[in-house]
Amino acid sequence: MNNKSLDPRIARLDLQHVENGIAPTNSHWVTYEVFHQDKRGKQPVHVGIVHAASPELALMFAKEQYARRKATANLWVVKSSEVYTYAPEDEDIFETTPEKTFREPGFYKVRDRIEAYKNKI
Repeated sequence: MNNKSLDPRIARLDLQHVENGIAPTNSHWVTYEVFHQDKRGKQPVHVGIVHAASPELALMFAKEQYARRKATANLWVVKSSEVYTYAPEDEDIFETTPEKTFREPGFYKVRDRIEAYKNKI
């Protein structure tokens, strides 16, 4: 009797070695970050991750996981290893210089009038 599973998550494992405490290191799928766009023209939003053997399969998994229950215009998948960021010790590069406070909404005095108008409606 053959007890071979048809589930790819199980079939890719060498269960004999896993039971002996030796897990294969080259059989894991790649992690992809998933971005969802609910309407054309809107910004895509990071919604989670999927594990897949290829980008095409990652898109299919992302569609099943993140686009099944809500409106979807598009999905993007990106290998997690391809996402770059600044190191935590470089956080000072995001500090705003004092002479650029005009970029902040609190700088303008009309904000009170806008709120009063909104409350009147």
